[in-house]
Amino acid sequence: MELLRDRRAEFDEVGVQPIGISRDSPWCHIAWTQALDLNFGLLSDFDGEAVRAFGIGFEFRGFHDVAQRSAFLVDERGTIRNAWNYETGEVPDVDVWLEAARALNPSA
Repeated sequence: MELLRDRRAEFDEVGVQPIGISRDSPWCHIAWTQALDLNFGLLSDFDGEAVRAFGIGFEFRGFHDVAQRSAFLVDERGTIRNAWNYETGEVPDVDVWLEAARALNPSA
């Protein structure tokens, strides 16, 4: 989350609005937003509907629909234009996301 916060200006430059989604509750997201001084929104997928819809759920220690660390680039029409999946603990390469966003909007 800190990667998105710290590089928010670069996302703005390419016309991308970062949003985080997790299975945590909205109240937990408020705490994370305050503790990490986040400058983007967090959405709660408390019931796991998004995890199932995106096909990124797995079972972990008896818990179902645990979300795999993922990132999606969604265009203004709501079409997923790119998707990335990561192993737990793997740090995403934000430059790859920004490059993909620039490819969608070369004038940015």
